[in-house]
Amino acid sequence: MLRLVRRVLPCLGSERARLSSGWVPPLRAPDVNSFVSRTNTCGELRAAHVGQEVTLCGWIQYQRQGLFLVLRDFQGLTQIIIPQDEAHSHVRKLLSNAPVESVVRVTGIVSSRPPGQENLKMPTGDIEVKVETAEVLNFCKKLPFEIKDFIKKSEALRMQYRYLDLRSSQLQYNLRLRSQVVMRMREYLCNHHGFVDVETPTLFKRTPGGAKEFLVPSREAGKFYSLPQSPQQFKQLLMIGGLDRYFQVARCYRDEGSRPDRQPEFTQIDIEMSFVDQAGIQRLIEGLLQYSWPEERGPITTPFPSMTYEEALADYGTDKPDTRFGMKIVDISDTLRRLDIGFVQNVLSYPHGAAKAICIPQGVRYLKNKDLESLKEAAKSQFNQEIMDVVCRPDGSLKSLLTKFLGEEQQSELIRALNMQVDDVVLLAAGDHKRVCSALGSLRLDSADLLEAAGMVLRDPAALHFLWVVDFPLFLPKEENPSELESAHHPFTAPHPLDTNLLYSDPTKVRGQHYDLVLNGSEIGGGSIRIHNAEQQRFVLEKVLKEDSEVLSHLLEALEFGAPPHGGIALGLDRLISLIVGSPSIRDVIAFPKSFRGRDLMGNAPDYVTPEELEPYHIHVSWPAAETEAKKN
Repeated sequence: MLRLVRRVLPCLGSERARLSSGWVPPLRAPDVNSFVSRTNTCGELRAAHVGQEVTLCGWIQYQRQGLFLVLRDFQGLTQIIIPQDEAHSHVRKLLSNAPVESVVRVTGIVSSRPPGQENLKMPTGDIEVKVETAEVLNFCKKLPFEIKDFIKKSEALRMQYRYLDLRSSQLQYNLRLRSQVVMRMREYLCNHHGFVDVETPTLFKRTPGGAKEFLVPSREAGKFYSLPQSPQQFKQLLMIGGLDRYFQVARCYRDEGSRPDRQPEFTQIDIEMSFVDQAGIQRLIEGLLQYSWPEERGPITTPFPSMTYEEALADYGTDKPDTRFGMKIVDISDTLRRLDIGFVQNVLSYPHGAAKAICIPQGVRYLKNKDLESLKEAAKSQFNQEIMDVVCRPDGSLKSLLTKFLGEEQQSELIRALNMQVDDVVLLAAGDHKRVCSALGSLRLDSADLLEAAGMVLRDPAALHFLWVVDFPLFLPKEENPSELESAHHPFTAPHPLDTNLLYSDPTKVRGQHYDLVLNGSEIGGGSIRIHNAEQQRFVLEKVLKEDSEVLSHLLEALEFGAPPHGGIALGLDRLISLIVGSPSIRDVIAFPKSFRGRDLMGNAPDYVTPEELEPYHIHVSWPAAETEAKKN
């Protein structure tokens, strides 16, 4: 027995090493032709199949003068030769008259294409199928648009006929890759690390703080369910229940109104663990992504770099920095403080006053005057922040309204501080530290867009720059009332161990055990270590956030029954997949997305319901006159 254990342990050690390095075991190709009437797919036939009789099913992608057609299914394309002899006249007539996108089943013999007619762009380009029998399973009426990736369609039309848009090769690829990534994640979490896949309710009650939630009426007068914006409370309750490791591909809901690239319903990879710290969660997620990452996107290097919230704000002006390119924010407060410029001195005299700048490389060559004006106008309208531009001339001197206050030595000092080169353009701002950083951070991204539109290669689309952002403030002032506080993450985030005492004396200075994962400037995940002490949780809700803790009485009571230390994270699956496939919109990786106004253009939802249908829910709708007329029509 001892010898057996000695033999097994090295094997287990090597298995762990392979998994931690992102090793992927070989997979057997799935049998996609089982249980169906075809023998092969349209993407799998090769020269090795020549002479075989096959049955294919799919959509007619293209037809040429009754001579041949191209048949398409989920896996690819195959050229089908239509017989021209009299014996097969019924087959010729059937296939020649079938409109494009009709569904057909054909049986025939695989043949080599004639010499010189091979299509190197098609995986099946060496062969063709000579039809013996054919059946049109369904005719297609006139299409609202062509099913081709290179044909531009309006997004509204695409979403109205989403079932047709799904036939495009790009959406097919996106959804199948999404499925594969989720399967690999499930395998890593459940099979290799003992997580339990648990479904949590979608009908619950309102959660204080965070995004607005959708309400669902009940048959009890005046009482409503809420659709959860995340399974946050349930996964904490699962830890209190002793499940130790929870995982779910969770549907979540947020009533955020019209947001260009958000969805009212979305999917996240939801994770929670007991007896874990921040470093443990980060190692888990790095291993998860490394294991599930598509091979064609190249390997992921771990561990991911880390940056504090304050560092991110100071260097990039945002808590989700795109680190694929430079143009960092530079603090030039000390340089300008030595200059006799009244308005600058006035700004720097305030407690949080600062002067900062970004340097746009070769801005003179790539940006027009109207571009610079639009950047300055954006800072003014969005951040109420004035911007001054400084240009480095070919002779090394500076051109700016600021230069009349600068001597030659002071100009040289400014050039050194900003590492300016000939034809560079600097955008300079002075004011409150956070506002200045936020404004310059936004201009940094806008400038990058303008530079790339003008032909400069700045951000490598194939690069993968993962980044952990940590040490967020636990609370932030409310925008509508800065004298009150709100949670920077959510009210269940635990304070940093070194800042626990400040929670009771100066909560504005407390850092939270909150961590975000950023990829190429997009937040793809966020989580925290949770408060597991009922007294501390009640203090945060009642004394700091001024919330009614009665809404969370069930959670507070649960925390009193021996809650283990626990923490977790949620990865935004839609955003993650869109970055993997290089799509500018998350709607391209969701099968049936809503429009940016939150509407389903295909099914016309949301829709009206009758007063009779509302009656059991004790709801009466008062219609404005215009809507009453529209409803009648």
